Amino acid sequence: MATLAPGRAQNSSTMTDRALLAAVVLAGIASALLLMFFLESPAFAVGFAAFFFTAVAITMIWAKLRPVEAVTANFTPDRQLMRAAIESATIPIAITNRQGRLLTANSMFERDFRGAPTPPNVNLSDDETSRLTDAGRSAWRDGRGEAAALTTPQGRYDAVVERGGETGDYLVWRFSPATSDDLLGDARRLIEGKGGRALGLSGVMAALVARSGALLAGNQVFRKRALGAADARLRGTDFASLLLTDSDGQLKLAAEGETASPIRLVQVPVETGAEEGDPLLFFLLDEQEGAGCAATGNADDIRALLDLLPLGLALADRDGRFQHLNAAFRHAAGLSEDQRVLYPGDLVVDEDKTAISNAVRRYSSGTANSADISVRLKQRPEETVALTVAGARGLGDAAVLLGLKDNSEDEKLKRQVAQATKMQAVGQLAGGVAHDFNNILTAIIGHCDLMLMRHGPGDSDYDDIQQIKSNSNRAAGLTRQLLAFSRQQTLRPQVLQLPDVVSEVSNLLKRLLGETVSLAVHHGRHLGPVRADPGQLEQVIVNLAVNARDAMHAKPDKGMLTLKTFTVSPSDVEAMGIDIMPAAEYTALSVSDTGIGIAPDTLAKIFEPFFTTKEVGQGTGLGLSTVYGIVKQSGGFIFADSELGIGTTFTLYLPVHRGEAPASAAPATEAKQDSNDLWGSGNILVVEDEDMVRAVAERALARQGYQVTSAEDGERALEIIGENPDFDLILSDVVMPGMDGPAMARELRKTLPDVPILFMSGYAEEQLRDSINLEEVHFLPKPFSVQQLAEAVHKIVSSSDD
Repeated sequence: MATLAPGRAQNSSTMTDRALLAAVVLAGIASALLLMFFLESPAFAVGFAAFFFTAVAITMIWAKLRPVEAVTANFTPDRQLMRAAIESATIPIAITNRQGRLLTANSMFERDFRGAPTPPNVNLSDDETSRLTDAGRSAWRDGRGEAAALTTPQGRYDAVVERGGETGDYLVWRFSPATSDDLLGDARRLIEGKGGRALGLSGVMAALVARSGALLAGNQVFRKRALGAADARLRGTDFASLLLTDSDGQLKLAAEGETASPIRLVQVPVETGAEEGDPLLFFLLDEQEGAGCAATGNADDIRALLDLLPLGLALADRDGRFQHLNAAFRHAAGLSEDQRVLYPGDLVVDEDKTAISNAVRRYSSGTANSADISVRLKQRPEETVALTVAGARGLGDAAVLLGLKDNSEDEKLKRQVAQATKMQAVGQLAGGVAHDFNNILTAIIGHCDLMLMRHGPGDSDYDDIQQIKSNSNRAAGLTRQLLAFSRQQTLRPQVLQLPDVVSEVSNLLKRLLGETVSLAVHHGRHLGPVRADPGQLEQVIVNLAVNARDAMHAKPDKGMLTLKTFTVSPSDVEAMGIDIMPAAEYTALSVSDTGIGIAPDTLAKIFEPFFTTKEVGQGTGLGLSTVYGIVKQSGGFIFADSELGIGTTFTLYLPVHRGEAPASAAPATEAKQDSNDLWGSGNILVVEDEDMVRAVAERALARQGYQVTSAEDGERALEIIGENPDFDLILSDVVMPGMDGPAMARELRKTLPDVPILFMSGYAEEQLRDSINLEEVHFLPKPFSVQQLAEAVHKIVSSSDD
């Protein structure tokens, strides 16, 4: 496009102005003479001439001021000239016009903002794009705008936008790297700019590598030697693929082959705080031939010595590269015999690599001390291990000695103790919840019984009341499971043989398992007797069998459930290495299935209450927790071993009982008596802090013919007895605020040593036996029905009358 030369345009404009001025003056004079001739009025002609020349003067002055604006409006900017002006800048710069179009940008802008987008749309987040847009608006309004800390895929920038041009019709966008935060960009510029060229002149290769192993940047020397050309593309190149290790364990460039001279890597972490991990800056140095050869024989002796030691030890050179790992170190690190690693950082998770690199670099520089670092291995990221790093002296090329202890057994013990502590805490919580819930259920079941006395089977409300009572009894079953888990249920232990219990429940198991699951039972010899509740042991076996059946039904082929009893000696326990299990004689029962198995992360939670892997509505999550509670309350232990796709084995260990067999316990249930046979008479004092339970007991006993007096706590009960000691029975709760039931009973025995006491509680009788171990004391577990309360009271009162 042709352009007008500034000097020639100015001369042409001056000549045109003079000619135009002469013509206008002549026209004005001629007009004035004609007016004076025709109008014969010289004054009018003079006035016209003055007006005319004034207008001309004003017009000429305006015309003199207008050309710059007019020329500028029609001026097309020279983009090549603009680019040349900003090309030498070391930061990205772009120029836009008033219409928001990109006029030009320098090479730095095109490199850092791929595709040369038009500001403010330069691949930023919505919030940062909005901030950059506001900076542009400020520049149009005030001449300058700023937007700091803009994050792009290429790095972080501080943007400055300025309004420019003779008439202010352009915006100049300058993007300066935020050097305080953009360490990744600084490293890139160092390697690919003047710093990288200076390193290349010294024979130093430099490369920037992402945590994924992708090559991010490299100086010209590195590109030429590792990639074959100084301008080779880096995108998609894996850094590790550019290196090889020869038969002597020396590191070389793959492009130069095994015959090339070895190189040494110096690793420098670049802490950028990026989510994908910090990149690494590598300097590659040529090794001097023959270095360390004098100590080769000595180094071989040292390696042979390390191989004889049972401690996990390894040697690393000054750059942190492994020279030797003994068998104990490999085992502790989870490495196979043929698995090779270059650096200690390759053994640990990404978060711990920097700590190891810093420690190796610090102690390889001459420090003779040592330090322990807690790290997490890639093979076992859920555990922390202690890695010892020490400076080495007189070990040839080795500069650092590393020690790694296999503490997997210690971690296993810690997990077992933590799990046992957690289960105990959860058990205490479950027992407290069950106790409070039993009070509520006692009131619900009791009021249902009282209502059923007024509503017979033909009544319209009869079915609804029965449904409420049925659901309450189901809830009572859940509380019993919670109490079993928390080891607070009432057991009736007997001295028995495990094979007898298995035989009793075998027929039931065959019906539960169905036709697709086979049952196999194997009994060992010389099994010692155990002391446990046979009914509860049967419940344990049934729960485990049902879970095994469900696991096997998830597989298409038929399953096998195997029950096996065997003896375990103290030496067997010690060999098992379970520190929380005392070395003693046990009779064990294993329940094995061929189901789908249990995942390792799930195996640690299976005994927790309400934890289930079944679908909603198909399990309460209390089956295995009940098993755990029964076994622990019986003084035993239970462990689970599982392998996905193979099956699961639960093993119960019950201590062998060496004492005499106790007297047979009273039957848990007796024949139900007719309500008419439960009629009685006498004075009964009911002591209960829960109003709803106290109300049920009062009404139920009053309907049976007793005179009932009530008290809300132990102190009030003693006051009533002090006023009127004529009571035939004291019915009392155990746990109450203030003075509890056992404390009240001990005070009562001082004045009324023979009056019978019936304790009722949601806790187990065994748990309370120490506190209620008094003469003439009986126990009624909650929740109870009106019938059960009447039977218990009638039995005690009638026996005391006899």
